[in-house]
Formats: sequence, C-alpha cells, structure tokens
Amino acid sequence: MSPAATWQADLDRLQTRSLIVGLIGLAACAAGAFFNLDQFFRSYLIAFLFWGGLSMGCISALMMYHAAGGNWGFVSRRLLESATRMMPFVLVMLIPILFGLHSLYSWTLPAVVAKNEVIQRKSLYLNLPFFFARLVVYFIVWFTLTYFLNRWSAEQDRTADPTLKSRMKTISCPGLVIHGFMVTFLVIDLVMSLQVEWFSTIFGMIFLVGQMLSALSMVVLMLLLLGRYEPLASRLQSKHFHDIGNLMLAFVILFAYLSYSQFLLIWSANLPTENPWYIRRLFNGWGLVAWIVLLFHFAIPFVLLLLRFIKKRGELLALVAAGMIIVRNIELYWTVEPAFHPNAVYFHWLDIAAPIGVGGIWLALFAWQLKARPLLPLHDDRIPIEDQY
Repeated sequence: MSPAATWQADLDRLQTRSLIVGLIGLAACAAGAFFNLDQFFRSYLIAFLFWGGLSMGCISALMMYHAAGGNWGFVSRRLLESATRMMPFVLVMLIPILFGLHSLYSWTLPAVVAKNEVIQRKSLYLNLPFFFARLVVYFIVWFTLTYFLNRWSAEQDRTADPTLKSRMKTISCPGLVIHGFMVTFLVIDLVMSLQVEWFSTIFGMIFLVGQMLSALSMVVLMLLLLGRYEPLASRLQSKHFHDIGNLMLAFVILFAYLSYSQFLLIWSANLPTENPWYIRRLFNGWGLVAWIVLLFHFAIPFVLLLLRFIKKRGELLALVAAGMIIVRNIELYWTVEPAFHPNAVYFHWLDIAAPIGVGGIWLALFAWQLKARPLLPLHDDRIPIEDQY
C-alpha cells in the first residue's frame, strides 16, 4: 500500500464512522424536534455556532498563515484549506435556524415588537429583510475568500508559480479584517440578539478568538492522526506542535482577557440594559457552569500550555486540544441557553445530540475534502528548499 493510500485509508475510516455517528445524531435530533421543536432550535444553534465557527476559525488561521508565515502553517495548511471548503455546508447548516427564527428571536415577532420600545429603536437593524440581506453579504465574502485561497493553492501545486504566494498574502491581509467584521455581525445577529436589549462592542472579538482556538485544536488532533504517515511523518516535528501550542496559549489568554474586560466594564457600569445578560449566567445555578468555563477554558489550559514538554509532544497537546473542543461547546451552551432559561440551569439531551449529529456530518465531509489534494502543499517556498518534495 502506498503512503498516500495509507493516510487516505485512515481518512476513509474517519469519514465512514463520522457519517454513521452524524446520521444517528441527526435522526435523534429529528425525533427531539418532533416532541420539542423550540428546544431543537436552541440546541441546533449551539451546534451551528461551534461547527460553523470551526470553519470560520480555519479561514482566520489560513489567512493568518498567508499573511505572516510560520512553520506551523506549512504542515497545517491542507487541513485549514479543507475546512474552509466546508463553507457551503455551513450555509446549508444555517437553513434550520432560518426556519426557527420566530422561536429563537423575539424581535421577529410583531406582537413583541409592538410592546417593546427597545426593539422598536433597533428595528432599523433588526428586521427580517435586512437580516437576510446581511447573511447574503457574509457568505458572499466567505465564499470569495475561500474560493481564491483554495484556487490559488491548487494552482501553486500544479505550476509552482512564485507569484501565487504574494496573491494569497495580498488577499489575506485585508481579508482578515473583513472576515473579522463578518463574524462580528453574524454573532450580533445570531447570538447577541437572543437578548435584544443587551449589547457589547467586544462580543464579536470573543467569538473570533474562540473560533481560532477551535481551529487550532482541530489541527492538533488531525496532525496527530495523520502524522504517522508520509508525507507528514518525515516532516512533522515537535517544533510544529510547539508553535501551535504557543498560538493556543496566546488565544487562551486573549479569550480570557476579552471576556474579563467585557464582564468588568458591564458589571461595574451597572446599567439595567447590560447587567441582565450576566445576571442570567452567574446566578440560579448557571454560575457553576461559568466556573467550569473559567477553569477549563482558561485556568487549566493556561497552566498546561505554559509547559514546554506538553507543547512539544503531540499526544499531550492533543489531550489539551480535545479538552478545548469540549469546553468550547460548554461555553456556547452557557452563552445560548440562559437566554431562554434564566431561572435555573436547564440541560436537554438535544444539547449533546445536535453538536454530535452536525459534527459527524461536518467531519465526514471534511475528510472527503482532505483526500482531494496532497496532504502537504507543493512548491511552498516558505520552507527550506531541501524540505520540499
């Protein structure tokens, strides 16, 4: 069996198992929707925010590599590119949320809007025609960025044209800024407007950083899976894991800094339009979930990622990455569910079934995309010439 066939066989197994798990999870979601449609939409929103956010985080990471370079990006580039090509699936993932708008968002209900002066003052932004128009703009931008980055990458493999690297850098530098705005406004539309009276100017950045953490965690796990096979086996080194671990540490710190800054500013201001968001998430049992997020999204990974021996060993870093993926879902659950259940912690089995179901399909399609191209980029002159193949 050739080296390519070996790693592709591993991806075949991942694709098959993920597809089975995903179909079972989605079947469970369909059953859950039959009995509790409102809860299905809430749980599905959590799943969309994580798996859709994972693809968006990979867009950020890919453009960061093209803009700044780095050894970590060479071994990760194909993984990131494959995840960015999942954006059409992310658009399909959005469809159930569109059917659940009236269940999720009070600003879509005319009877509620008529009685709420705050929503009325925000109606110039929060109205369905403008909402759908914004979604079209978001996905046009994401499709454009991912199309050119993947097209030029494939062309680089075929032609070794040295100008393609500068093209990818040229689109990535402004693309990072534009992408940041798109994610910010998407988060305003899908998450912040769950509690329409509340607002925060830092909210979108918190999601951007969380998406990067999800993307880097996925990269670590996939490198560990595929690093046993050529062409990765002879090129993947501890320094690559170390670099990714350092990036994870930086984004863990940034996530905590932004989250604490948002909390400090809102809590100290003590405004009735802002404090209720945290009151719902810090009392009536939700504070315990907040402590879990604080410990496992910041304190524990912060300590672990300070240790060089963990960042240099793929197996140990993968444990941190797997934990980060789990706690990212818990953090999204803590962000979404209290908007509907402020008086007590509420957990429904769909909060697990929906992320598993959507994630299974996402992973199956991701593996299919990853098999379509060489596992490492060809003719990338950002590595020493002797390391190219």
